Amino acid sequence: MSQAIIHFFDIFPNWLQIFFISAVPIVELRGAIPWGIFMLHMNPLYVYVLSVLGSILPAPFILLFIQKILEWMRRSKHFSRFAKWLDEKADKGSKKIAKYKFWGLMIFVAIPLPGTGVWTGCLAASVLEMKFSRAMLSVFLGSLIAGVIVTSLCLLGVMAV
Repeated sequence: MSQAIIHFFDIFPNWLQIFFISAVPIVELRGAIPWGIFMLHMNPLYVYVLSVLGSILPAPFILLFIQKILEWMRRSKHFSRFAKWLDEKADKGSKKIAKYKFWGLMIFVAIPLPGTGVWTGCLAASVLEMKFSRAMLSVFLGSLIAGVIVTSLCLLGVMAV
């Protein structure tokens, strides 16, 4: 299965692979940066920039539309369980962020661990009803920091695919 996924990406140019992988929930730039550096042997700075841009691409859409989508999912017979899971994840993430809002969201997104990142951060910002511009800036700064951390770990040999 993993070989099929790897070969699927071969149809795309390297830069597009990095961009798209970094936009995928859960994986985000934590997966895209090691992929670009170790598997595609790309320049780490180039990988960093592409990864940050790719990770931030979904943010405005999540912030603008997630509440409407969740409302629809809660009413749906097929998606109500998933909506409940997302609500619980958002509630858990937003509790960690609520006290410090802008800075809390930035730090939450900046920590390159599973369950943190742009997607979860935007979901939490939406639950906290943060102003769009502040949430976007906070998530963007967090993504920049996460990218520096992951790139540094890769270059130090601590993190590999």
